[in-house]
Amino acid sequence: MKYIWIQLLLLVGTGALVLTFVRRWDRAHTRAWKRMAFAAFVIANVYAVFRPQDVTWIANQLGVGRGTDLVLYLLVVAMAFMTLNSFMRFRSLEAKLTDLARAIAVNDGQRVNDDRFTAEQAEVRAETADR
Repeated sequence: MKYIWIQLLLLVGTGALVLTFVRRWDRAHTRAWKRMAFAAFVIANVYAVFRPQDVTWIANQLGVGRGTDLVLYLLVVAMAFMTLNSFMRFRSLEAKLTDLARAIAVNDGQRVNDDRFTAEQAEVRAETADR
Protein backbone atom coordinates (compact mmCIF):
# COMPACT_ATOMS: atom_id res chain seq x y z
CA MET A 1 0.00 0.00 0.00
CA LYS A 2 3.00 2.24 0.59
CA TYR A 3 3.97 2.45 -3.10
CA ILE A 4 0.49 2.91 -4.55
CA TRP A 5 0.88 6.62 -5.43
CA ILE A 6 4.18 6.30 -7.21
CA GLN A 7 3.05 3.16 -8.99
CA LEU A 8 -0.09 4.88 -10.18
CA LEU A 9 1.87 7.97 -11.23
CA LEU A 10 4.45 5.94 -13.15
CA LEU A 11 1.83 3.78 -14.88
CA VAL A 12 -0.32 6.76 -15.87
CA GLY A 13 2.77 8.65 -17.07
CA THR A 14 3.93 5.70 -19.13
CA GLY A 15 0.48 5.20 -20.62
CA ALA A 16 0.22 8.88 -21.51
CA LEU A 17 3.62 8.77 -23.22
CA VAL A 18 2.67 5.74 -25.24
CA LEU A 19 -0.65 7.19 -26.36
CA THR A 20 0.81 10.60 -27.17
CA PHE A 21 3.72 9.36 -29.21
CA VAL A 22 2.00 6.54 -31.03
CA ARG A 23 -0.87 8.74 -32.16
CA ARG A 24 0.97 11.96 -32.89
CA TRP A 25 4.60 10.97 -33.25
CA ASP A 26 5.62 13.01 -36.27
CA ARG A 27 3.72 16.25 -35.66
CA ALA A 28 5.58 19.47 -34.93
CA HIS A 29 3.99 20.12 -31.54
CA THR A 30 4.93 16.60 -30.42
CA ARG A 31 8.55 17.22 -31.41
CA ALA A 32 8.47 20.52 -29.47
CA TRP A 33 6.95 18.74 -26.47
CA LYS A 34 9.71 16.14 -26.57
CA ARG A 35 12.34 18.87 -26.58
CA MET A 36 10.74 20.63 -23.62
CA ALA A 37 10.45 17.33 -21.72
CA PHE A 38 14.11 16.60 -22.41
CA ALA A 39 15.12 20.07 -21.17
CA ALA A 40 13.05 19.56 -17.99
CA PHE A 41 14.64 16.13 -17.52
CA VAL A 42 18.14 17.61 -17.79
CA ILE A 43 17.31 20.41 -15.35
CA ALA A 44 15.81 17.91 -12.90
CA ASN A 45 18.93 15.75 -13.13
CA VAL A 46 21.24 18.69 -12.49
CA TYR A 47 19.09 19.68 -9.51
CA ALA A 48 19.16 16.10 -8.21
CA VAL A 49 22.96 16.03 -8.38
CA PHE A 50 23.29 19.21 -6.34
CA ARG A 51 20.42 18.52 -3.90
CA PRO A 52 20.10 14.73 -3.40
CA GLN A 53 18.39 15.24 -0.03
CA ASP A 54 15.51 16.95 -1.85
CA VAL A 55 15.12 13.94 -4.13
CA THR A 56 14.94 11.71 -1.07
CA TRP A 57 12.29 14.00 0.45
CA ILE A 58 10.22 13.90 -2.77
CA ALA A 59 10.61 10.12 -2.88
CA ASN A 60 9.38 9.84 0.72
CA GLN A 61 6.39 12.06 -0.08
CA LEU A 62 5.50 9.76 -2.98
CA GLY A 63 5.86 6.65 -0.84
CA VAL A 64 9.23 5.51 -2.17
CA GLY A 65 11.85 4.67 0.42
CA ARG A 66 14.92 6.31 -1.13
CA GLY A 67 15.65 9.01 -3.68
CA THR A 68 17.80 6.63 -5.70
CA ASP A 69 14.82 4.31 -6.11
CA LEU A 70 12.72 7.20 -7.41
CA VAL A 71 15.48 8.15 -9.85
CA LEU A 72 15.67 4.53 -11.01
CA TYR A 73 11.90 4.39 -11.60
CA LEU A 74 12.00 7.61 -13.58
CA LEU A 75 14.95 6.34 -15.61
CA VAL A 76 12.98 3.20 -16.48
CA VAL A 77 10.16 5.39 -17.80
CA ALA A 78 12.66 7.58 -19.68
CA MET A 79 14.30 4.50 -21.23
CA ALA A 80 10.90 3.16 -22.31
CA PHE A 81 10.17 6.54 -23.89
CA MET A 82 13.49 6.55 -25.74
CA THR A 83 12.94 3.00 -26.97
CA LEU A 84 9.46 3.86 -28.22
CA ASN A 85 10.71 7.06 -29.82
CA SER A 86 13.54 5.21 -31.61
CA PHE A 87 11.15 2.51 -32.82
CA MET A 88 8.73 5.09 -34.22
CA ARG A 89 11.57 7.00 -35.89
CA PHE A 90 12.99 3.86 -37.52
CA ARG A 91 9.54 2.84 -38.70
CA SER A 92 9.04 6.29 -40.24
CA LEU A 93 12.46 6.22 -41.90
CA GLU A 94 11.79 2.73 -43.28
CA ALA A 95 8.55 3.96 -44.85
CA LYS A 96 10.29 6.97 -46.36
CA LEU A 97 13.10 4.79 -47.70
CA THR A 98 10.58 2.39 -49.24
CA ASP A 99 8.76 5.28 -50.93
CA LEU A 100 12.05 6.65 -52.22
CA ALA A 101 13.13 3.27 -53.59
CA ARG A 102 9.79 2.86 -55.34
CA ALA A 103 10.01 6.35 -56.87
CA ILE A 104 13.52 5.65 -58.14
CA ALA A 105 12.44 2.30 -59.61
CA VAL A 106 9.49 3.89 -61.41
CA ASN A 107 11.66 6.74 -62.69
CA ASP A 108 14.35 4.33 -63.95
CA GLY A 109 11.71 2.14 -65.58
CA GLN A 110 10.20 5.11 -67.38
CA ARG A 111 13.63 6.24 -68.55
CA VAL A 112 14.48 2.77 -69.90
CA ASN A 113 11.14 2.58 -71.69
CA ASP A 114 11.63 6.07 -73.14
CA ASP A 115 15.10 5.09 -74.39
CA ARG A 116 13.73 1.92 -76.01
CA PHE A 117 10.90 3.85 -77.63
CA THR A 118 13.37 6.41 -79.01
CA ALA A 119 15.61 3.61 -80.32
CA GLU A 120 12.66 1.90 -82.00
CA GLN A 121 11.62 5.19 -83.59
CA ALA A 122 15.15 5.66 -84.93
CA GLU A 123 15.08 2.15 -86.46
CA VAL A 124 11.70 2.79 -88.08
CA ARG A 125 12.95 6.08 -89.51
CA ALA A 126 16.10 4.41 -90.81
CA GLU A 127 14.08 1.66 -92.48
CA THR A 128 11.68 4.20 -93.96
CA ALA A 129 14.57 6.31 -95.29
CA ASP A 130 16.16 3.23 -96.91
CA ARG A 131 13.03 2.50 -98.92
